Amino acid sequence: MNDHYYSNKPKSASNRQSFAASLRGFTFRLTSDAGVFSRDGVDFGSRVLIDLMEIKPDDHVLDVGCGYGPMGLTAARLAPQGHVTMIDINERAVELAKHNAAENRIENASFLPSDLFDAVKDRTFDVILSNPPIRAGKAVVHKLLTDAYDHLRPGGSLWIVIQNKQGAPTARAKLEEVFGDDNVVEIGKDKGFRVYRSTR
Repeated sequence: MNDHYYSNKPKSASNRQSFAASLRGFTFRLTSDAGVFSRDGVDFGSRVLIDLMEIKPDDHVLDVGCGYGPMGLTAARLAPQGHVTMIDINERAVELAKHNAAENRIENASFLPSDLFDAVKDRTFDVILSNPPIRAGKAVVHKLLTDAYDHLRPGGSLWIVIQNKQGAPTARAKLEEVFGDDNVVEIGKDKGFRVYRSTR
């Protein structure tokens, strides 16, 4: 457990690999590595969220736990007049996301190593996206859900994907506690993964 994707400096030896991924009608060439989440391809949960997330052309988006970038880079394509900030505690993941943006000629994105929201303390966004780091534990996931509220502009939305067996019901209860029952909506579900939108 001391060397998994929720580590700032993974100890596993680098072993990069590249693959093509089609996301929301865009084709990406992505490079992943050992010590990052879902290194062998875009995971199913992220794909479910990518398919359902609503991004306006001029939105300012924050991708929390960006990994090597599939969600944030797709958001950048959907918001050509906006900007996507991509953060992750895992420095190897942040470097990969930066590499993948350059590889796919995406210029409206920036990248920061960050433990949850530490690197964007005073900033707010129209949209926050996250496939929460379940392996980091419930306390970390619930802190992400709670702190997201203060980083949203009025009317802004947090979009998360979480598996039923990995705590979707308790995550929804936490979201309703933070955002209010009427402001949390299940947008869709697929194979046990649920996508929630919580609006400030």
